[in-house]
Amino acid sequence: MDMGATFQGLTAELAVDIDLAPLLERFLIAILALAGAQAGAVRVLTDDGKSMRLVAQQGLPANVQSAERLVPRDCGVCGAASVGDVLGWVNDVKTCAKHTEHAYFGIQCQRVLAISLPHGGQVLGIYNLFFDSDVRIDPQMETMLRLIGQLLGLALHNAKIERERLRVTVMKERQEMVNEVHDTIAQTLAYVRMRLPLLNESMLAHDDQRSLKYLSDVKNGVGEVHDKLREVMTYFRTRMDPLGLLHALQGVADGYFDRVGISLEIRNSAHSLNLTDEQEVQVFYIIQEALANIAKHSMARRAIVSIAREPQQLEFRIEDDGLGMDEPSVSTLITLAKGLAPSNHFGLEIMQSRAKRLGGTLTVGPNDGGGTRVRLLLPVVAISQGVSRL
Repeated sequence: MDMGATFQGLTAELAVDIDLAPLLERFLIAILALAGAQAGAVRVLTDDGKSMRLVAQQGLPANVQSAERLVPRDCGVCGAASVGDVLGWVNDVKTCAKHTEHAYFGIQCQRVLAISLPHGGQVLGIYNLFFDSDVRIDPQMETMLRLIGQLLGLALHNAKIERERLRVTVMKERQEMVNEVHDTIAQTLAYVRMRLPLLNESMLAHDDQRSLKYLSDVKNGVGEVHDKLREVMTYFRTRMDPLGLLHALQGVADGYFDRVGISLEIRNSAHSLNLTDEQEVQVFYIIQEALANIAKHSMARRAIVSIAREPQQLEFRIEDDGLGMDEPSVSTLITLAKGLAPSNHFGLEIMQSRAKRLGGTLTVGPNDGGGTRVRLLLPVVAISQGVSRL
């Protein structure tokens, strides 16, 4: 096994991987082979700092894993390694057996090594190596194991930052959802509520003309609320992909044909988008709504999302080869015939509102050769400065 290549590859993955448990287990496999250990474990400090939680392991018996799932922070050498940058041996492994009745320590395991996972002056956890003999390792190997501990500490630090970033993003999206509901659904419901007493009065007065008018107002209002609620649910059903906008769009494209029967291609000629997390979320929702409209109304065979950077702006185009804006689909005609057609412009209004928040512009028009084109333009100034209103 080329250990250098193995650690280099795993190190590169640590920089981008968010689900650390599987990656840490693979890291342990390489460490065990390097140090000649029979088992290994990675533990992180709990939020209250009082305990250490097992997050990855290799080679431990199932009942030992269960017993070691959560241990006090002040437990022996492991506790010492959780306080400072330490590489220490457990001289009496029988002390480790107090958490389990399994005859692992002292029989299958003769020595235990505890190594800190430090970063930025703090210790985020430890990792253990379990040996089946009274083994000794040389100073060069100890130095290597310390460096590995620092690398794993960096990975845990980055994972913590990413979890916090996702938490903040979710909080912002929840607040945005509240704002969306207040600004759209609540106002329409208030309008409907005002119309209901007028409808009741006109019915009691047997004024058929006014009754039909107010009934139509209520019907349209309820239909609009239904549409708006669907839009809000669409926007906030899926959290933004933590790997970024391009990865999220490719994920949508990969399953688009299976869901709606329309092929979707992502074309990106921009070397770097340089968007903030908040800007990526808004752009994603705009494109997502445009693709939802294509699926529902266009009767297209294929769609394309194009991304291009010009000197003064970033351009996103969503195009299809469907019916276009002037040709109503069969489903739309049926809805119109029933007199139940809701507002067709709410989705567009939301998209334009999001574009405005980004400091950009959004236009919708016919596509060359048929179909529809949605074009979002973001000025470079707005991108580089960020948009405080987001």
